Amino acid sequence: MCEALKTQYQVNEEIGRGRFGTIFRCFHPLSNEPYACKVIDKSLLADSTDRECLQNEPKFMTLLSPHPNILQIFDVFEDDDYLSIVMDLCQPHTLFDRIVNGPISETQAAVLIKSLLEGLAHCHRMGVAHRDIKPDNVLFDSADNLKLADFGSAEWFGDGSTMSGVVGTPYYVAPEVVMGREYDEKVDVWSCGVILYIMLAGIPPFYGDSAAEIFEAVVRANLRFPSRIFRNVSPAAKDLLRKMICRDPSRRFSAEQALRHPWILSAGDTAQLT
Repeated sequence: MCEALKTQYQVNEEIGRGRFGTIFRCFHPLSNEPYACKVIDKSLLADSTDRECLQNEPKFMTLLSPHPNILQIFDVFEDDDYLSIVMDLCQPHTLFDRIVNGPISETQAAVLIKSLLEGLAHCHRMGVAHRDIKPDNVLFDSADNLKLADFGSAEWFGDGSTMSGVVGTPYYVAPEVVMGREYDEKVDVWSCGVILYIMLAGIPPFYGDSAAEIFEAVVRANLRFPSRIFRNVSPAAKDLLRKMICRDPSRRFSAEQALRHPWILSAGDTAQLT
């Protein structure tokens, strides 16, 4: 752990652990505020990809801060052995924990997906694609504000360039990524659409028994709304899903377009849309 970190913050108990490091609760004596501190052990970084992810996260989080729906970074300390990032202190439960036990109401889903799209639209305006949008990377602070986190796979496209490389998580990754094509920031909108589908259905739209089978289903992109699952879901919600989980990226909504959709603007109140 960096000595400079310990001179400015009081580092307290461990609150989480990841592949490359440990997250501690810490306290800033001057501001009297609690924070989270991610301490990354550089000796665990096996290859250049890992090292690039390590450098990406603080770089992109600093560029994107502050925004109410992006995890904010406050300090970075680095020495030869460790990188320490001081960030917003969030609840231990992620969006995954909130939706893993089955569908939630349209009004709940609309509030959550709007906050996620607000954060995402900000990223895209700043020229950053997240590339690994999934419920595990969506956190909540003590006031229950949604915070998009984990920018280790993020990429800069602000000069109008396209991106490449298979990055992401099987259930949520867009078909153009799986097919090895060049792609743009709309891969993030696809992933958000998949999250919204899971919120409303309790199951993912494309699935299989292995990563290969899931990828095959994603590439086919045969989006269905089984009546036994979707019988109580509004036509407006299904319309938005079709526009976000659209196989053709040129016809897929941007984050800004999704935010202007009637279902989002009505906060999922289907009575307003009839």
